[in-house]
Amino acid sequence: MWLLVAVGYAGLATHGIGPVSLGAARTVAAEPLVGRASVIDGDTIELRGERVRLWGIDAPESRQLCERGGTRWRCGQAAALALDEWLGGRPVRCEGRDRDRWRRLIALCRVAGEDLGRWLVRNGHALAFRRYSLDYVADEALARADRVGVWQGSFALPWDWRADGDAAPMITAAAE
Repeated sequence: MWLLVAVGYAGLATHGIGPVSLGAARTVAAEPLVGRASVIDGDTIELRGERVRLWGIDAPESRQLCERGGTRWRCGQAAALALDEWLGGRPVRCEGRDRDRWRRLIALCRVAGEDLGRWLVRNGHALAFRRYSLDYVADEALARADRVGVWQGSFALPWDWRADGDAAPMITAAAE
């Protein structure tokens, strides 16, 4: 069953997370999607043939490099691998909230009752995407204080890296 939703938020489509267009009508699953997920990248999964972008977070891109201890590492790839390992083939339940400009479902997803986005942010594999949600800001602060994941060194904010690539400014846990 599908529910037709007509919503529009100013400026959300800029990063591909918001509506297809201001006031555009699009379908969002009225029933939760449940099943075994395949990890596409650190903030996107595929579930029952549907691409699902995790609500309220942004992970480094798969090709994005971060630095720790003077060594560059594939932090985006590490986020995807960590999520895949943590899921371990367990069933995922996603509740749709919106669609982005690429028509991916934006959803709050859980495994065994635990929020995937919260797990990723708390473990330093993703950041709270404050432009769209403040749900994970406290989890990000804890990850930063514990210096886990990307907070072990320096990295470009994922939204800056998408815009500027390797020219994006790097931040560190101590500097931001």
